[in-house]
Amino acid sequence: MLYQDGGIRGIAHAGVLKALEDNGISIEAIGGTSSGGLIAALYAMGYSPYYIYVLFKRYAKEITELDSGMIISGVGNLMLNKKMNVSGLKNLAPLEKAYDMLALKKGIKSISDIQNIPLVIPTVDVLDSKEYVFTNHVPEIKSENISYITDISVGKVVRASSSFPGVFCPCYYQEHIFLDGGALDNIPVIEVKKQGVDKVIAVNFKADDVNEKSNMMDIAMRTLDIMGNKISEKSLKKSDYILTVSTDKTGLLDVEKLDNCYKYGYQAVIQNLEEIKKILS
Repeated sequence: MLYQDGGIRGIAHAGVLKALEDNGISIEAIGGTSSGGLIAALYAMGYSPYYIYVLFKRYAKEITELDSGMIISGVGNLMLNKKMNVSGLKNLAPLEKAYDMLALKKGIKSISDIQNIPLVIPTVDVLDSKEYVFTNHVPEIKSENISYITDISVGKVVRASSSFPGVFCPCYYQEHIFLDGGALDNIPVIEVKKQGVDKVIAVNFKADDVNEKSNMMDIAMRTLDIMGNKISEKSLKKSDYILTVSTDKTGLLDVEKLDNCYKYGYQAVIQNLEEIKKILS
């Protein structure tokens, strides 16, 4: 099981997990980037899908306190190659603090302390233009161009993988400067398969349509979806099943649509349940 990013839409992944559990489908390894990594980390630490949903409702507004203008500006600057002042970007320190607290409640200080299931969360170091994978289980067969990090706090892991360029500050760790793992590996199918699982379900989001009535946020989200899906093409081909979730034009930080997104994820599984079971059998 692995996940694409998607801001607030990411709570749909918890809905997916809840539907799978309700129908007797167990998860043997999990991974994701950005918001997909947020869900994957909580689940691997032993938090239930519904409790993950409750946690998101509790902390979403605090963590995502950012206006849409900054998102649009950040995406626009990226597309136009404009210079940006890092000090003016949103800091994800509250996210890191919240996850470290949640990890400690489970007796976890480092990602290596997670024992439930293998977890993989990619990130990118902008200094050496290289992909790194945070994991509690380094695979026997390693990728030549990827380095694995196990001795790092869960809070730092999710902060690094969620630091979308142009919107959030980079994550500084030792000699590294990490940014959103989706820059190179938006849906880490290959890394999850290396954890020894037989079948991998990839969860991604349907890119919303835009027209003359679309606002700038709609267009920004469409741009992010196009970028993410393009990066994911190679990985998606390696998955055994692709579950595409439609979230009805939910913006990156549309906290008020969180409840609906959780339901969208659950419903996507139910609507495709027979096909999923056939693939997994």
